[in-house]
Amino acid sequence: MDLEKIGKFIAESRRKKNITQQELAEKLGVSDRTIGNWENGRNMPDVSLFKPLCSELDISLNDLLSGEKVSEKEYQEKLEENIVNTIDYSNKKVKRVKFAYSFSTIIICLILLTLLILFGIDITRMRNNEPVFFSTWGFKYAPPVNIDDVNIENVIKKYLIEKDEENKHYENEKSFAAMKIYLINEDLNNHYYVYAWVLQEQYYLEDGELIRNASSSIPHKFELVKENDEFIVKDYTIPRDGSYYVKDMKRIFPNSVLRDMDNIHTDGTIERLSLEIENDVNLYFHKQA
Repeated sequence: MDLEKIGKFIAESRRKKNITQQELAEKLGVSDRTIGNWENGRNMPDVSLFKPLCSELDISLNDLLSGEKVSEKEYQEKLEENIVNTIDYSNKKVKRVKFAYSFSTIIICLILLTLLILFGIDITRMRNNEPVFFSTWGFKYAPPVNIDDVNIENVIKKYLIEKDEENKHYENEKSFAAMKIYLINEDLNNHYYVYAWVLQEQYYLEDGELIRNASSSIPHKFELVKENDEFIVKDYTIPRDGSYYVKDMKRIFPNSVLRDMDNIHTDGTIERLSLEIENDVNLYFHKQA
């Protein structure tokens, strides 16, 4: 079916009747843009409009579908051809509609699946207190506080501070520690392995002036045991300096922890730990004063 030819024939027939697109549109109950689309060959009139359109233009249905005036001699031949073309056009149109519907359904399903996956990821991120993709989806989640994790951190800090203060150089010297724990693993023997980055600093007062005596920022692997519901630090491991550092890091820490530690100087962790120690220092020496 030649849509361009049919469109030109509709336009030609309309002009012969001295009817504007707007007038024809009003008579058929469609918009003038629809008439323009027919005449430009963009699409065909709906089947329900064939008869009223032919009536307004004084043409036969055979003429309309042929895109020209059909002579009596060719009438039967054109009629059969147009019936076949109309059926073929209708079938193609139905297929296009079905394809569009199927394609839309697939797209919608993919979007819903993507949102479902992202929602699942966001729930996990919220539980880990991490940034989410789409706000909180209107869903508020407060991750449960693991008391064991808090106790482990406090025990390690106390252990480090006490160990540091065994060799202090000034009478009023005080050690402070802050850490970011990346991973806590527990084995079947009630042993805990804690992978953390530790910032330690020592301060003392001299003539009323607060002086930092030493500072260290080092990744640690701690080994703890739990006895009578209490955690005890048994040992810790740190990487050696110089050429051994990279090799020791790979030996001591799991890959997931190494990846996170790679960002230690760019993700604000060091700044947060420094601020935590600064607050502890000010609070401690303020009480001493």
